[in-house]
Amino acid sequence: MNPLRILLLCHSFNSLTQRLFAELRAAGHSVSVELDIAERVTEEALALFAPDLLLAPFLRRRLPASVWQRLPCLVLHPGPPGDRGPSALDWALLHAQTDWGVTVLQANDDLDAGPVWAQARFPLRAASKGSVYRREVTQAALQAVNEAVARFASGARAAPAWSGPAPPPHWQPLLRQSERAIDWAEDSSATVLAKIRSADGQPGVLDTLWGQPCYLSDAHLASPAGLAAFTDAAPGALLAVRDGALLRRTRDAGVWIGQARLVGADGQKTFKQAAASLFAEATALPLRPVPLQRAADEWGELRYTEHGPAHARVGCLSFDFYNGAMSTARCERLHAALLQVLQRPTKVLLLLGGEDFFSNGIDLNSIEAAAQRDGDSAADASWRNINAMNDLALAILHISDRLSVAVLRGNAGAGGAFLALAADQAWAHDGVVLNPHYKNMGNLYGSEYWTYLLPRRLGEAGAHALMAQRLPLLARCALQCGLIDRCDAAPEGFAARCLQHALALACSADWPARLAAKQAQRQQDEAQRPLADYRAQELARMQRNFYGFDPSYHVARHHFVYKQAHAWTPRHLAVHR
Repeated sequence: MNPLRILLLCHSFNSLTQRLFAELRAAGHSVSVELDIAERVTEEALALFAPDLLLAPFLRRRLPASVWQRLPCLVLHPGPPGDRGPSALDWALLHAQTDWGVTVLQANDDLDAGPVWAQARFPLRAASKGSVYRREVTQAALQAVNEAVARFASGARAAPAWSGPAPPPHWQPLLRQSERAIDWAEDSSATVLAKIRSADGQPGVLDTLWGQPCYLSDAHLASPAGLAAFTDAAPGALLAVRDGALLRRTRDAGVWIGQARLVGADGQKTFKQAAASLFAEATALPLRPVPLQRAADEWGELRYTEHGPAHARVGCLSFDFYNGAMSTARCERLHAALLQVLQRPTKVLLLLGGEDFFSNGIDLNSIEAAAQRDGDSAADASWRNINAMNDLALAILHISDRLSVAVLRGNAGAGGAFLALAADQAWAHDGVVLNPHYKNMGNLYGSEYWTYLLPRRLGEAGAHALMAQRLPLLARCALQCGLIDRCDAAPEGFAARCLQHALALACSADWPARLAAKQAQRQQDEAQRPLADYRAQELARMQRNFYGFDPSYHVARHHFVYKQAHAWTPRHLAVHR
């Protein structure tokens, strides 16, 4: 296959686009990115880069004729052939469809109706739109894009002939709030979940909490046991708080609502936060925490299970935080949970993160919220959050009586990537993308002991090169360079395979030797340079980011939280510039 010059045109450099960018580069293609800022900017990118092919994996408007008439343009549509419209996946989740797909089609003057170059299908989970997009849609998109690009690279300049009867076109309009509106008196929990999941993470479902209009996201089914104390509550009633989420009664059960976004006055932009944190009235609701070890149907952000024989136990601690964001409160709860499970007699501890993200580091939304509170500031909240992350990373580094493994079931970025490296080993599957750097957030220096963790794996030169390039890294490439220790080919069944590998590790004859080597290495490293010294040096730089004269971090955070469109494409992505 001849390598191609491919221009990725996208609304933003989201998780799917990052995966395609990294995979196409790994396949030998020359890839540059241009954000869809204006027609003139796109035309300029074509002139500068002179691509063989334009690939549009994530757009919010149609390609102009001045672009698709100039060179072949392949558009990724998150729906099967024949499906058309801007809310394809939303409608599929709302209607609880069980089979879905993605289509790579050639752009023309008819939206989502160009010639089909490739397609891939998958079973549609009953899950949030964001989760399905990051997992099944991304995997299917990679399959279809690889097929289409290979066909183009082999010399084809037209889509293949369709075999069999062509699927009938099916236009579905933008899914509006009126179709998502929840009737708390009539809707079942399954209907409520489908409505909220179809709108997660944007735009959310328009509703009211304590009389205030807001958009709801991140819904989870409540267990019968969790509702036992509220059997007389009326549908729509707000009942309890757990992990920042609100329990709300439905007609037949209840749901936990994890995230909400207030409707801004006069069109003012707002952002998502933990639902309970937005309303003073939530403090009057009873707290309903749950133990780490509990029934599978009882929702909570933290969970712990144990496996294996008494002499070779494996513990599994998961922390499923929305979008992988770890606020100060979440860090502190996870830290306390870690100390609790370290009292258990296990030989291996698996740190499982969440199903969609391992961790993405400090919570920029909760930090932005602090800027709006009297007596607080974004700088102070950032300082509290990074210290809480550091305390958590230090607790992992100090685990000396068992082996620890970070299991990356989903992507990891910034401080979350280095939190994983604090464990003795890091395992991932081939669908995981890592962003082990900080500079994209306003030239942030970073902490979480990265100046200790990264050089010990890559060496000083390798660490410097990785942090400077600021690009997404595929898990298999991370394995090749020594950043992680294991990469499984298939995402399916990955967690179960990691557990089996950990059980074998706990039973292995060389477990005592591994533990002794770990202890000796930590003592040697501490004698050479204490961890406290790394932390102090990192935080001195972070303090300048948070409190210094250069506002770059605060500006970048504000733009990220409010999802403000880029005015230009970052130069590390737009290599043609």
